[in-house]
Amino acid sequence: MNSADMTAKIAAGQGFIAALDQSGGSTPKALAGYGVDESAWSSEEEMFGLIHEMRSRIIRSKSFTGDRVIGAILFERTMDGQVDGKPTPAALIAKGVVPFIKIDKGLEDEANGVQMMKPMPELDALLTRSKALGVYGTKERSVINSANRDGIAAIVAQQFEIGQQVLSHGMMPMIEPEVNIKSETRAECDAILLEEILKQLDALGADQQVMLKLSLPVEAGKFDPLVNHPKVLRVVALSGGYKRPEACAELAKNHGIIASFSRALLEDLRYQMSDDEFDASLDEAIEAIYRASIA
Repeated sequence: MNSADMTAKIAAGQGFIAALDQSGGSTPKALAGYGVDESAWSSEEEMFGLIHEMRSRIIRSKSFTGDRVIGAILFERTMDGQVDGKPTPAALIAKGVVPFIKIDKGLEDEANGVQMMKPMPELDALLTRSKALGVYGTKERSVINSANRDGIAAIVAQQFEIGQQVLSHGMMPMIEPEVNIKSETRAECDAILLEEILKQLDALGADQQVMLKLSLPVEAGKFDPLVNHPKVLRVVALSGGYKRPEACAELAKNHGIIASFSRALLEDLRYQMSDDEFDASLDEAIEAIYRASIA
């Protein structure tokens, strides 16, 4: 797949984007869910080696193909690793899966009801290296905890500013201002977020597009103006802490939005499974998320 093929697949492909991008802080929790206790490693390198083995097992599974999984988001170390002797992005492309890279370096402390992204002084170098490996796009996450208009406006402005930096490298930014699903003002957050994103989309250049990764809205169909916006290549949804059945049910209510699930994809996979058991469990998860994404 060349870049035009990848754009076409993401724009119109039937399926979802797998989020395989747990980073430093979330890796121990992801490994624990996989059945690997913290006693299994004694250094950060060993920990990241174990999570890479898990991701490699997913990518090489016969259930994980571009027929249902149209894209995958990678952590930087996963991108730099290999799967069966191939660079991870090349292994994904060989299976018809479009590779993305998580670029944010974590969150600032909360202010004005939101958590902005930490500075990324080495972003240009990371984007250059990622593109050379065949990576199509990026993903950057920040978090909205309450309906503070100034905070939400600032978070969206920061997201689109980083998006412009990504676009300047000829890559596709996936903008992720996550609304905390435990927020007491979630519906109001959705409404303000929609307004602020529309402002930023209208300011994009005539030939520019972005992707959006959003929490599923309280009101089904709330983000239809984004799904249908000409400056948006695709809207994808995070599971945000929902278990898979609930995440899929909520997703299916929102026409045109596809999944980009992490925990909801991986929750039933265990290190101790045989390869046949692992493939069967992964296939069941992929099929459920695929069906919800095309509903």
